[in-house]
Amino acid sequence: DLNKDTVDELLTQWSQERPKMDVSPLGVVVRIQMLAKLLQRRTTAALKKHGLKHWEYDVLSVLRRQGAPFELSASEIADAALLTSGAMTTRIDGLEQRGLVRRRPSKADRRSVLVRITARGRTLVDAAIESRLQDAVDALSNSPRQEQRQLADSLRELMLGIDASHR
Repeated sequence: DLNKDTVDELLTQWSQERPKMDVSPLGVVVRIQMLAKLLQRRTTAALKKHGLKHWEYDVLSVLRRQGAPFELSASEIADAALLTSGAMTTRIDGLEQRGLVRRRPSKADRRSVLVRITARGRTLVDAAIESRLQDAVDALSNSPRQEQRQLADSLRELMLGIDASHR
């Protein structure tokens, strides 16, 4: 059947093996997980054209989205990228070695370091966001805009519910 995917098969198998269990919630969760993997592969390929790894793009895009002077503390970047501060230090090291960011001590807090995207980093992330956007357009090309908006609204509600339950 053309309207069935691998998750339908998985759900059918579980329903046969555990007929008293309602496995329908897995239809949503497993599809989101599988889509995340597929979209991650697409993102990796889109960013590779620019010589960027996903994590590098994440850090640069956090800085770029801030507007001038395109600067945040390392802990603010870590929070925005959902990373630990230890992981962020290593990542900033790599980006700094490539000339994509610069560090400077914070005047407000001597223990804190501010990270600023360089002109080279800005140029790179600006090109990368265009590739990411085009990839997103391509990935969603089979869904009409109205369906995309409805899906975005449903996913937002799901995210807010899951996020609230983990606070």
